Amino acid sequence: MPRLKLKRLDALLPSFLFLAVSAAQVNAADIHAPPSAVRSVTDHYGDLTVIDPYRWLENASDPKVKQWSLAQDKYSRRYLDHLAVRAPLLKHLVAQFSANSTAYYDLQVAGGQVFARFNQPPKQQPMIAMLGLDADPATARVVVDPNRIDPKGTTAFDWYVPSPDGRKIAVSLSKNGSEDGAVNIVDVATGRQIDSTIPQVQYPTGGGSLAWRADGSGFWYTRYPGPREAPERQHFYQQIYFHKLGDAPSADRYVIGRDFPKVAEITLDNRQNPDHVLVTVANGDGGEFAHYLLGQDGGIRQVSRFEDKIVAATVGPDNFLYLVSRKDAPRGKLLRLGLNDLDLTHATVLLPESEAVIQTAGEFGGTPLVITPKAIYLREIVGGPGRVAIIDHDGKSLGTLPLPELAAVDEVAPLGDGTLLYSVMTYLQPHHFARYDEAQATATPSKLVRTSPISYADTDVLREFATSKDGTRIPLVIVRRKDTRLDGSNPVLLNGYGGYGISMEPVFQGPETRVWLDAGGIYVIANLRGGGEFGETWHQQGALTNKQNVFDDFTAVAEYLIARKYTTSARLAAIGGSNGGLLMGAVVTQHPDLFRAVVSEVGIYDMLRVERDPNGAFNITEFGSTHDLAQRDALYAYSPYHHVEKGVRYPAIYMTTGATDGRVNPMHSRKMIARLQAATSNDRPAYLSINNNAGHGIGSALSIRINQIADIYSFLFDQLGMKP
Repeated sequence: MPRLKLKRLDALLPSFLFLAVSAAQVNAADIHAPPSAVRSVTDHYGDLTVIDPYRWLENASDPKVKQWSLAQDKYSRRYLDHLAVRAPLLKHLVAQFSANSTAYYDLQVAGGQVFARFNQPPKQQPMIAMLGLDADPATARVVVDPNRIDPKGTTAFDWYVPSPDGRKIAVSLSKNGSEDGAVNIVDVATGRQIDSTIPQVQYPTGGGSLAWRADGSGFWYTRYPGPREAPERQHFYQQIYFHKLGDAPSADRYVIGRDFPKVAEITLDNRQNPDHVLVTVANGDGGEFAHYLLGQDGGIRQVSRFEDKIVAATVGPDNFLYLVSRKDAPRGKLLRLGLNDLDLTHATVLLPESEAVIQTAGEFGGTPLVITPKAIYLREIVGGPGRVAIIDHDGKSLGTLPLPELAAVDEVAPLGDGTLLYSVMTYLQPHHFARYDEAQATATPSKLVRTSPISYADTDVLREFATSKDGTRIPLVIVRRKDTRLDGSNPVLLNGYGGYGISMEPVFQGPETRVWLDAGGIYVIANLRGGGEFGETWHQQGALTNKQNVFDDFTAVAEYLIARKYTTSARLAAIGGSNGGLLMGAVVTQHPDLFRAVVSEVGIYDMLRVERDPNGAFNITEFGSTHDLAQRDALYAYSPYHHVEKGVRYPAIYMTTGATDGRVNPMHSRKMIARLQAATSNDRPAYLSINNNAGHGIGSALSIRINQIADIYSFLFDQLGMKP
């Protein structure tokens, strides 16, 4: 790729002249938007020179930035709140969400009991309940309720871990969607806190984790260096400490981590064997992992290094170590290793690589490996839909867990009595759990079934393929009413992500997609490269210097939908969040005429400065760095912020961000919307909504989430001329 240079003449003009010109040219900008002063800064990335007109919008603590942000949010609210569709749509969504039954998930078995998070609309936050092994919600007892702790609904769980005997629960709690969590220990019998609160245990993106000692007398946990120790290290250099119940947190013993990478993301796990704690250390977000074993005696042994390509592991109840390796197997192979000999070259291959991808230990999914005395269960994915393979301890296939077509499983919980509970996720049915009997090899419905007032009986789910620019076949899932006519008149909402090896698996579509279908729309999900749908090769084809493939894939899917007469550009909208927000920014700047409207949530747009964000270092292994010449050129070539051009007819754009977002710096949304508002030659608006009580979306109160959905669909209905 040639080395690139850029100097923008308009960015060199004094800010007052820039604003005067913008105001005079009525058709050259969104003249109704709040003004954004230009204060140009020149950056040099080697021989690449870039002018940044809105650098000042990066400083969230600047009173002028706060004033600008307030003006932008008011501008958005004036538009959204006066749309005739919004009030009835919000009322409908509130009613639909409130009518959902209790939903149980994140099951953990301890002390002969089943613990679970559960949502109970209209309560604002999930709670923790304890059930018997029959998993009957009728006998569930609430153990921890953040709605009582904080009636405003702004305090949420980050995660929880019950002690092996089920008598205590460690809970990480954070506020306002910040994911900045402290651990509290709760007595299950009384619901009372019984030990000191331990701060600085959880923060995005490094997260946080905890594993109890087998006898429940204490636990290992992750901890970040505090601001008094080293302010610049506050949210990096995650380490492991041990806490003995009853001791002050200041007396906790350091265990390991000072030699880990700055962007280490640590998880601790001994759920399947309390005597052995497996430590997984991710090197940022790019998919590299190292593993260690912690013994009850305090001993530490390294199992794997980043270059070994072990992407998931667990210690089974049989005292064997089970590992998913992608060494010469990009879709994964299963290894077994005795705990007395941790030399990976001595591992036994239980299951060689196949057409299915063995899942990794992903941040938001359950373990991909579950071991029982009878069998081994592996969560797999094939292009989007998932399954759970069953093999015996010699590697012989025992089939798969029963599932409907186009389904996925994100949890498998052995109950210790020869049965397992496993989640069943499909596009058209609410999430529920089935019970599998190992002896009979049969599955029956469990009582953990969610009901919804939403029916998709009139709906089809189709799986088709588009062809990308380089000839790669890209899967897409189309959710449409059975009576849909392919005459090019349908409003279509296209969703995509394409990053971090995260797969777009089947999930219940809920009230918002039902509203969209009832208004004549079609909803489409693209399984883009950069995800994990076809393994590590698929991921790497959309990462680092290959990131442009993701945008080409999404464009190909959009063009496929138009060519097959599902829709036209005038009726096509796109939506994506986080890394999917980067995708939205890229397709807007590369193909501004392809979409009528675009929704981009908590997105990344300035790719030359993302690694300098408070959280940006975690992304280098996925996106690359400007310090590497090839990666710098690739980053600049697609960076949405740097490719907004004056006089281009951009689609209508609605962006959202949260003030407490610790995963994506909100400055990206501020700078991007300012540039779009100043550049567009269209009469279509560019809006930015900023929520001061939300972060990246994780832990947001139910009322915030429903209002955000109402905003998004009101915007789309208005821009595409739809009626509910």
